[in-house]
Amino acid sequence: MAENTNPIDPLAMTIAEETTKTNKHVAENPKSERVNRVKNYAGLLSIITFVLSVLILASAIWLLYMKDYDCEKLLRLPRLQIGIGIGLIFVSLISSIAVLLRSRFPVPGFFLVMVPLIVMLTMGLALVGANKLESRRLMATPNWFREKVRHNENWENIKSCIYSTGTCDDLVSRSLNLKAFDFSIKKLSSIEDGCCKPPSTCQMEYVNATFWTKVEGAVDESQQRYSDCATWQNDQSILCYNCGSCRHGFVRVMESKWRNLGVLLILMGLLLIIAHILLFVMVMWEHYN
Repeated sequence: MAENTNPIDPLAMTIAEETTKTNKHVAENPKSERVNRVKNYAGLLSIITFVLSVLILASAIWLLYMKDYDCEKLLRLPRLQIGIGIGLIFVSLISSIAVLLRSRFPVPGFFLVMVPLIVMLTMGLALVGANKLESRRLMATPNWFREKVRHNENWENIKSCIYSTGTCDDLVSRSLNLKAFDFSIKKLSSIEDGCCKPPSTCQMEYVNATFWTKVEGAVDESQQRYSDCATWQNDQSILCYNCGSCRHGFVRVMESKWRNLGVLLILMGLLLIIAHILLFVMVMWEHYN
């Protein structure tokens, strides 16, 4: 039987094998590109998440060192401020650990970081008074502040504290040379406007920042809406400290600070929740592909 000495057959087999390998490589290449692309996105998202965690840590340090507002300590709010600061440090650490261990423990890390982030978001919503999450029992919410100043015992302590800060005396020293019109357009703080001068609805005549004369028959002080007009006195130790406008002014100052903190918690919480969800999805996609 004659041997097959035709050199074309081995060459054809070699070409066929190379063609098969090439086709297989072409088929696998798009999948490999998708995996690499997802890995790149996951790496970028990890960096963004880590930066957000660092920002939360910086916010926590700022909270711990931020000066308390005048008379805030009477409501024990500095303790809450410290507690939130420590909580933010905890959230920052958990978030960073979840990013670093995302490949080894994706599911436990995801659920571990979601719990404090949801608590953080809920706390922020409560502080801004959103969706009726605020409560009279939950500290630093708008309802809680209003409830605190409504009680006369609490207000007596707050009123004494406001007086001891010399806020109204400082307003007088800054307004000595101002005429009535100039003083009327001067920007005052909520406490200065509510505690150091009578409400503008009383239509009193300006003498200086804390001394005003009543105009006979200008308003009916027996009506509830003008009750602060009857409460006002030119005595420097009384002024409008007993007025409803003073209570509202104090509440506005407190609400402003804690609402801003609530907005910060909401923004940082939402950004981190979205970042961790996307990162979790990408990591799980990598595992299954």
